[in-house]
Amino acid sequence: MYDLIIIGSGPAGLTAGIYAERAGLKALVIERNFMSGGQIIDTYEVDNYPGLMGINGFDLAQKMREHADQLGVEFKTAEVQSVEDLGETKKVKTPEETLLSKAVLFATGAHHRSLGIPGEAEYAGKGVSYCATCDGAFYKNKDVAVIGGGNVAIEDAIFLARTCQKVYVVHRRDQLRAQKALQDKLFEFDNVEMVWHHTPVEVVGKDGKTSGLLVHDKLTDAEKTIDVSGVFVAVGIVPNTKGYEQICALDNNGYIVAGEDCRTSAPGFFAAGDVRTKEVRQVATAVGDGANAVASVERYLNTQEW
Repeated sequence: MYDLIIIGSGPAGLTAGIYAERAGLKALVIERNFMSGGQIIDTYEVDNYPGLMGINGFDLAQKMREHADQLGVEFKTAEVQSVEDLGETKKVKTPEETLLSKAVLFATGAHHRSLGIPGEAEYAGKGVSYCATCDGAFYKNKDVAVIGGGNVAIEDAIFLARTCQKVYVVHRRDQLRAQKALQDKLFEFDNVEMVWHHTPVEVVGKDGKTSGLLVHDKLTDAEKTIDVSGVFVAVGIVPNTKGYEQICALDNNGYIVAGEDCRTSAPGFFAAGDVRTKEVRQVATAVGDGANAVASVERYLNTQEW
């Protein structure tokens, strides 16, 4: 019987494991992938994590995992097949075994919805990005493209327009879905060019880096290549919450409903990192969630109050 089972070992899960070990809890971290780190493993450079400026995502993930390993955090590589609420006891099933715990922390993260076009995966982290606030600084005085027409896409375009030489906003329609206030702000920038009625076809590269974006004109059926150093994809984020709706409440976008204390609607179940409802999804906020979650777990185990 564990005190806490943590599902996922990105920054939130790793931090929770570290805090749980230091708190003297009998905890287990389950990770389905061969390596810990979550999305940051695929990030070429992380330039906004305090104290480790310029570190690449792989090294940051390794440092976090090494910290947990040195403290003696218990890890298991397995795919969680199901989670069941048995009241005071929670059951977590993997292909090899069934595990029991007093509390469960969902730290399964989220994944960016991809375009599914040639070159996207090949140049991910080498010009293709899914987070302007994470990677935008690397494209100062360069030309970039933003794909999407919702709030996130336009916020990204605004953010990039402040430092980039040129920002192309590629959208399949002739109107944006973003809030009007954001649209008005975007159109104030002289270095923003709207590419209406176009869809991305292929990310083009040269010498191992992104060099352009091939787009298709839906009206004329013509194709052209936009010369850019960066392609920012903002067509949605998908939380990794499949099956969790049977345990706790999810919001309309599929995220687990949980506040800063990381408590879900189900007693004994917690959510931390990108998987929960929150405004900002960054490494720093995921780490904060991991610490907050364990504090809430301790209170729950000590009082059983919810």
